Amino acid sequence: MKFFIWGVLPYIALFMLIFGTAFRYWKFERAWTSKSSEFLAKSSLKYAGPMFHLGLLMAFGGHVIGILIPKYFTEAAGINEHVYHMIALAGGIPAGILFLGGFLLLMVRRFGKDRMEVNTSRMDRVLYLVLFLTIVSGFAGTLLNIPGAFDYRTTISPWFRSILALSPDVSLMETVPPVFRLHMVMWMLTAFIFPFTRLVHCLSFPFTYFFRSPIVYRKK
Repeated sequence: MKFFIWGVLPYIALFMLIFGTAFRYWKFERAWTSKSSEFLAKSSLKYAGPMFHLGLLMAFGGHVIGILIPKYFTEAAGINEHVYHMIALAGGIPAGILFLGGFLLLMVRRFGKDRMEVNTSRMDRVLYLVLFLTIVSGFAGTLLNIPGAFDYRTTISPWFRSILALSPDVSLMETVPPVFRLHMVMWMLTAFIFPFTRLVHCLSFPFTYFFRSPIVYRKK
């Protein structure tokens, strides 16, 4: 079971993420959307939207640095473990606050108004639950590891890189604390459902929404 979870399941999740997303774009391109609901409740997005997306970008950047860059690279650059941990906390805690805070505000907006809730599909509800558990487990891991007792760069990071190298080292996950294991399982579950949710819009190419003019919604 350990080998399946840490040595097989990641490949199934990555397969679904890559090929499932490609299949949806190929066969159901017209459904490639985030299903904007701004015209139903605009004012509550003023802070929730930017908080959520900024927190997401910060968290994603931190994961790329912490997971994909080996520990010996930063040490060779003169950044010891203590300094790296302080930098990670300085970026991780604000990212977690923005990410989780923005998500909770979006959920209040989503389920606090009848006209929003009736426009929420079953898959949306599954997505929100999975995202909530993913964000909470990740932020909890950051907070619980403030003393720096657990070094994920000697366990989780090389494990993930071994997955990408097609040579999974399952033994690296044996000493990982439960909250971090939960976070790993949740990202795999997120990858599973990604092709079937509104999350696909983040892969829109060539990212024209970064440069286009705002869409104006009028009351009349």
